Amino acid sequence: MTISKARPKLPPWIRVKASSGGGRQEVDSLLKELSLNTVCESARCPNLCECWQRRTATFMILGSTCTRSCKFCAVDHCSQMLPPDPDEPTNVAEAAKRLSLKYVVVTSVTRDDLPDGGASHFSTVIRELHKRMPDTKIEVLTPDFNGDENAIRTVIEAGPAVFNHNVETVERLSPLIRNRADYRKSLAVLRKAAELGGGTIPVKSGLMVGMGETDEEVLKTICDLRENSVSILTVGQYLPPTDNHWKLERFVEPSKFKEWELFAYKKGFALAACSPLVRSSYNAEELFQKDKK
Repeated sequence: MTISKARPKLPPWIRVKASSGGGRQEVDSLLKELSLNTVCESARCPNLCECWQRRTATFMILGSTCTRSCKFCAVDHCSQMLPPDPDEPTNVAEAAKRLSLKYVVVTSVTRDDLPDGGASHFSTVIRELHKRMPDTKIEVLTPDFNGDENAIRTVIEAGPAVFNHNVETVERLSPLIRNRADYRKSLAVLRKAAELGGGTIPVKSGLMVGMGETDEEVLKTICDLRENSVSILTVGQYLPPTDNHWKLERFVEPSKFKEWELFAYKKGFALAACSPLVRSSYNAEELFQKDKK
């Protein structure tokens, strides 16, 4: 479906669930009490209500502002960053414990101001979660750490169940939309994470569609990810947070997402989730459990 205006009406196949139930209020209160950020709020995720009603959330560490300003992202940009909060690892573990989470997703803003890009803080959060909740699985959704192999190793050695890093878009659009990132660098991060994980830590990545890419470029991206040791794929519809963000070019119909999902399985992905409202952290536990079957 071609787009003719900046903020078009959503097509009938995209329906965002709204809820103000007890689960959402409980998560909101807990996050405020422990001074925690979530990507759900910061990135204005369309699945926030559904996830919070189910008492799940993706913790966003290392602050609520980012050193980069990717044109699709709702997270605020800032050049003067605060140091990492030393209480954050304990608070994330406390929130996860009080929510009785069996699967925790931890992501972060990009911290180009830190020598290791925040990798040591990721490690501390993972290890604190392991200590407090030894049976809980942890998925990390990391920035590119500027391709630093030592930073990637620091995160892998902390023992996440899944290592996730998103390429976000196709190679042609990447320098326009992620001007301080690099498509090939992201592929290298994924490949190195798989290598360092020794085949025991699944590597996951994803992209958004509707940003001006062609169907052929999506297929090429899926192939690139598989060729760089990614085993779990997510593809979802791009929805601009505001009129000031990257323009939405098209709504992709569900049948096309299904085609891409089947294509991914043919290419050897262990798991592919391709659907309009799929986000990299959405139903992450269910995806992990399917991958283990």
